[in-house]
Amino acid sequence: MPMKIRKAVFPAAGMGTRFLPATKATPKEMLCLVDKPLIQYGVEEAVAAGCTEIIIVTGRGKTTMEDHFDKSAELEASLAAKNKTALLEIARSVSKLAKIIYVRQPEALGLGHAVLMAKEVVGNEPFCVLLPDDIVDATVPCMKQMVEAFNETQSTILGSEVVEGAAISAYGCLAVKPVASNPRLLEVTDMVEKPKAEEAPSQNAIIGRYILTPRIFEMIEGITPGAGGELQLTDAIKALMQHEKVYGYSYEGKRHDAGDKLGFLKATVEFGLKHPQLGAGFREFLKSFPV
Repeated sequence: MPMKIRKAVFPAAGMGTRFLPATKATPKEMLCLVDKPLIQYGVEEAVAAGCTEIIIVTGRGKTTMEDHFDKSAELEASLAAKNKTALLEIARSVSKLAKIIYVRQPEALGLGHAVLMAKEVVGNEPFCVLLPDDIVDATVPCMKQMVEAFNETQSTILGSEVVEGAAISAYGCLAVKPVASNPRLLEVTDMVEKPKAEEAPSQNAIIGRYILTPRIFEMIEGITPGAGGELQLTDAIKALMQHEKVYGYSYEGKRHDAGDKLGFLKATVEFGLKHPQLGAGFREFLKSFPV
């Protein structure tokens, strides 16, 4: 019987040091991109892909994420009393997005370790991983595209995009061969973490979207910690390739690195211009700036 994707894991226990001082007391995942926190964009993407259970891996100082997705009786009562029905529906819709489960990561010991924290909740089924920093603007949500590819392959799939030049050295990089049945699928033959540009096996970089089979947990438990004692997810996926096929997926859409200050500013402008209520006024405002 084909495996189905029902669960999505969000690693969200990091300290967000690239955004200091803003993240000294506010979780990076709760920084607002126009009118929604970063993590809500990812949760909505996972829900659009068919996920009904969201597992957020948190740490110290992250309770505002729990409050955000929880029902707020006081806020709803206040909005109802003032007959602010549109705002009331917005507030209610956030708490109704999905069933959300929180697990704690006591120490930030790498992406692989964060994923491992979700093992008990995920169980023996495939699942998505979405990094809240990566915001993908796409007509068909990125993870929905990948779930459709998973339904075809029943294998681990890594979100991938072409990164040219020296910038590839900041990413995990895939050595791939094409798949005849689907031009967006790439069969992975090797993975190199942050290669020098001249040594990169291709321009296909891994981004913060994954679909993983449950065997990944066994692989994470079997790898050796790397620099800083961290368990790297890419090491675990390389180990998984000895047992199962792994694919890259060249998604359709535009990714914003919203974990970087400049990337966040660019995303704010682009999402602001597309906002149905704010876009027109924001565009006129930007036109008023001298070139």
